[in-house]
Amino acid sequence: MSARSGAGGRNPADAAGAERTRGRAFASLSRAMALGMLRDRTAVFFILVFPLMFLVLFGALFKDNATPRAEIVQLGRVEALDSLPREVRAGLEDFLTIRTSDDRGQALEEVRAGDVDAVLWQEGDRVRLRYSAADPTRAGSVRAIVDSLVQQANIAATGRPPAYELTASRVEDESLRAIQFLTPGMLGWAVAMSAVVGSALTLVNWRRKRILRRLWLAPVGPGAVIAARVGVNIALALVQTLVFVGVAALPFYGLELTGYWWLSLPLVVCGTLAFMSVGLVVGARARTEEAANGVTQVIVLPMAFLSGSFFPLDGAPAWLRALADLLPLKHLTEAMQDVLSRGQGWEAALPVMGGLLLFAAVMTAIAARLFRWDDA
Repeated sequence: MSARSGAGGRNPADAAGAERTRGRAFASLSRAMALGMLRDRTAVFFILVFPLMFLVLFGALFKDNATPRAEIVQLGRVEALDSLPREVRAGLEDFLTIRTSDDRGQALEEVRAGDVDAVLWQEGDRVRLRYSAADPTRAGSVRAIVDSLVQQANIAATGRPPAYELTASRVEDESLRAIQFLTPGMLGWAVAMSAVVGSALTLVNWRRKRILRRLWLAPVGPGAVIAARVGVNIALALVQTLVFVGVAALPFYGLELTGYWWLSLPLVVCGTLAFMSVGLVVGARARTEEAANGVTQVIVLPMAFLSGSFFPLDGAPAWLRALADLLPLKHLTEAMQDVLSRGQGWEAALPVMGGLLLFAAVMTAIAARLFRWDDA
């Protein structure tokens, strides 16, 4: 009786041995790729350290979200200010510094020189405000504050209560800080850069050194090679996520995680696959590592700026926001903001994960059509 059994007459022992061989090949390739990347100090710096430097720097710069205090010079008596109750006047000190003076010419000269933001005085029933247009934002804040004080003084002079009252508050929790917005953006940029650059440069380097040709002729199948490369990139992205979140959660920065923060991990995995596919397209066409690096930088950096990784695009033109909506990094960044900072869950993560995987499938298909084993 034959010892062979199973589908196609294969010996189960042989099948198990083949599986073990493939498993050992996958593990060896993954280890070799990871060690090769770690030995490249330049790659480690630009993939891990460089994006983290931006988080550390921006997190420190925007640690205090308080609006900078404006400074005005008050000439003589101004009823709108001097008639304020003591507690109201004390509250103004949080965002407005008022200095008194009797020299109008000197005060106006200080405004022109940018030493103070405005000068204020009263002539009869008129309150005069002079400011510099050198800083439109600060000038607008000063005008709004003084206008509010004058209107309050007018209401008080009539002896009648105001007909309407405005109550304003932030939509986010009072403990929310700039780090809540910076961490997802910087992390998304880091994941995109490492995936695009890593896959593109690896493909070009392997083709130039004819490693791809040797792998094609080797008993190791292409599936094991691709799986090892993908596994290394995903592991790197997960390490990046833990490092970024760990640094941002330090007491100095104060990142506060929501209950669904862990959804950032599958989002990062899907984002890594999407951006690796972009790198594969670049690597399939580029002939040198220098060319691949240049093309990837042209892709990643503008995409990071247009996706809100560094600053919000609320004030950008409509056409620019529409262009940003086509970029996968924008959706990844917003989804990670939702799960890390805004307390949203699967309803925010699942559509983005599906879109990223679809994007990865399309770009991978394009890369497969463009792929070549060598430069010949």
